[in-house]
Amino acid sequence: MKGICSPMQAQVVAWQIKPGDSFQRGDSLVILEAMKMEHELRAETTGRVSELLFLAGELVDEGVPLLLYESFRTNMDLPASASVVEVSEPIERKLQVGQVRLDLQSVLDRHAFTLDVNRPNSVDKRHELGFRTARENIEHLCDVDSFIEYGALAVAAQRNRRDIDDLIRNTPADGMVSGIGSINGSLFESKKAKAVVMAYDATVLAGTQGIRNHEKTDRLLGVALQNKLPVVLFAEGGGGRPGDVDVPIVAGLHYPTFAKFARLNGQVPVIGIVTGRCFAGNAALLGCCDVIIATKSSNIGMGGPAMVEGGGLGVYQPEQIGPSGIQHSNGVIDLLVEDEAQAVDLARHYLSFFQGSVNDWIAPDPLALRDVVPENRLRVYDTLDAMAGMVDRNSLLNLRSGFGKGIHTALARLEGRPIGLLANNPLHLGGAIDADAADKAARFMQLCNAHSLPIVSLIDTPGFMVGPHIEEKAQVRHVSRMFIAAAHLRVPYLGVVLRKGYGLGAMAMTAGSFHSPILNVAWPTGEFGGMGLEGYVRLGYRKELEAVDEGPQRDALFEELVQSQYKKGSAINMASMLEIDAVIDPADTRKWLVGALDASLTSPEASAGMAIDTW
Repeated sequence: MKGICSPMQAQVVAWQIKPGDSFQRGDSLVILEAMKMEHELRAETTGRVSELLFLAGELVDEGVPLLLYESFRTNMDLPASASVVEVSEPIERKLQVGQVRLDLQSVLDRHAFTLDVNRPNSVDKRHELGFRTARENIEHLCDVDSFIEYGALAVAAQRNRRDIDDLIRNTPADGMVSGIGSINGSLFESKKAKAVVMAYDATVLAGTQGIRNHEKTDRLLGVALQNKLPVVLFAEGGGGRPGDVDVPIVAGLHYPTFAKFARLNGQVPVIGIVTGRCFAGNAALLGCCDVIIATKSSNIGMGGPAMVEGGGLGVYQPEQIGPSGIQHSNGVIDLLVEDEAQAVDLARHYLSFFQGSVNDWIAPDPLALRDVVPENRLRVYDTLDAMAGMVDRNSLLNLRSGFGKGIHTALARLEGRPIGLLANNPLHLGGAIDADAADKAARFMQLCNAHSLPIVSLIDTPGFMVGPHIEEKAQVRHVSRMFIAAAHLRVPYLGVVLRKGYGLGAMAMTAGSFHSPILNVAWPTGEFGGMGLEGYVRLGYRKELEAVDEGPQRDALFEELVQSQYKKGSAINMASMLEIDAVIDPADTRKWLVGALDASLTSPEASAGMAIDTW
């Protein structure tokens, strides 16, 4: 009589045989369960069952016999030295349709704990808030079946204080879903469509940054930098996590996550998306992104309520710290949206500008541009209309619209080619450039420069904003950023003067000089001067004006002098003196821009690695 022993400490789940049954090598004998995983014990010989020593549900120790059997000799049981005529083929398991090997089944079982469908309570709570899960956002962002997940089997580093089954069920992926997926794959070739995607999971320990998800983040950031892959970060979460006790650390300030994330700057596009609460370490990563897309329900701050209270700064609700309205108006948020679905759609749209040109595009009606600038030279208008009228239909993406309202910054396409657009905004301070507008424009130049996007600048400005109040905001330093940023450009720069082109502000909008762009043209409505015409007349002709009695007579002289200067500074006169390249029909603007871009010899990689300010 011989026995077959248990290979592990386990629970007998079910017997596959009964006393009196014969079995062959490879036959299934019994199902054992250990650590919530089922193990199928198969025969390594042939024989007939004499007795089963344990019942289903009983526990067995490793090495303890499970059953007794009588052996009977077959060719397969002969020793290696025995003389046999035929050599047996290796035993192969014959799986029925739908059956899965035990080792694969164990992996599938473990992965199942990470899926939303198997976490209904957490998912329901998330949906009750009006938010989506991390996996739902990734599924929307990435092309179908393209996402491959790194580190899905990680759990929180709390094995010394919590049972592993608890960690598997309640800290899946350690609160960070990360991997590589394809985005906009229908528009671009496979390589260009690939991106690293990382999403903090707010249903797991409030989306905090744990030891294991730091390690996962570091791993993916290295992959992104090495392979020049864009990065999309869903940043919702509460920052550093207390309670990870498996690794002996004091403060954890040695982790390289933030340094690695910052190294992506200027190397690859980095997109941050946030809804809900984003504080501390999560917010620090978000602040390093090229663009921040946030929902109106977001709160973003370098410290959440606990940190604020711990610093003795008062007790606040999370909704009181960095609400979206404030963060949009102060320039932290680039794109403010209603919900996560819209945020993901805009992330795909934004990323497409850095993935290459497209073949399918529709031009707007060019004749509409003729009516953008009012005939009344003192009447304001929105240069967004000019931007939309020049670029491919439905391609315009206006960035940072809540901040620096004196200048519009946007991404768009010209005949499928991605470009950056700058435009003065006469609706704000008459188009005068203040500190916020200058900061916004300078950083946008850096963004386009780092990622090889040509820049088209639409000029309608009386110059830099001046006055005692404005100088209190460090105007001198802020506006000069535009000159510095322009001096480091390695991408084509084109200028179109829509109306006012005055003083240093107009020069800043044309990369430092009217002859810095590879093309600088004006519409017929263009007017030029070293400063605003009205101010120029008041200063330059003060004596002549004071010599005339105040009232209608002086007003008439003033208007006559202004008209004289207007004629002198007209677009046609500027072009005749070769201070600009041409005066064009607004309807021909696209043709001029495309022609100049086609003639540009600037290498697309010439500016790779140029830094982009976070501000």
